[in-house]
Amino acid sequence: MSLSYKLSLKLVPPLYSLLARALFATCRLREEGGGHRDEVVGAGRPFIALFWHYSVLCSLMMTEHTPAVAMVSASRDAEYVSRLLCRHGVDTVRGSRGKGGLRALREMMRQMTEEGKNAVIVADGSQGPPLVLQAGAILLASRTGAPILPVAWGMERYWAFNSWDRMILPRPGTTIRVCFGEPLLIPSHLKAADLEVRRLEVEERLLNLYRQAWGAGIERH
Repeated sequence: MSLSYKLSLKLVPPLYSLLARALFATCRLREEGGGHRDEVVGAGRPFIALFWHYSVLCSLMMTEHTPAVAMVSASRDAEYVSRLLCRHGVDTVRGSRGKGGLRALREMMRQMTEEGKNAVIVADGSQGPPLVLQAGAILLASRTGAPILPVAWGMERYWAFNSWDRMILPRPGTTIRVCFGEPLLIPSHLKAADLEVRRLEVEERLLNLYRQAWGAGIERH
């Protein structure tokens, strides 16, 4: 690793965390379906929070002080995200669909079943395509028995990054809407055909929640 990269790894995560807290503190948060979140939290057993990649920076603020484990890409740039999550008390396992994903998924299963941690999953993965659910969350839920809690974010005013997922960050003072969907339980020992049926079902639910978050007067560009 170059000296500049090492230095940026030390400086960027804490600086972003400080600025993000200040930014989100200026925003108005409106929750919909908060009872679904309270249901899985109150059950006292692990659950899987599932959201689209465009809302990673928003969802990061929700994970603070929650014992959880998240899968982060093994890429060099994803090291920043991994360190950010660690600052928020979230452990990370490294892997993606093309590199180390199954190994990382097994480690998430272990931490959920043996250590009682919740899981944080990006529905469309680290490489996309956007708003297309990958099967990892379905496998994780099937193997652990943990319910899936769908989450979607929308906001009135925001910055959108020029990335494959059009990642967003709220503008100061905007209204943020976070929508929680009904928890879903996935049967254990799914066969391949059943896995695809469940994947499509969860994808549609998450897409409906996405439309809800961006509806009622706020649109995503």
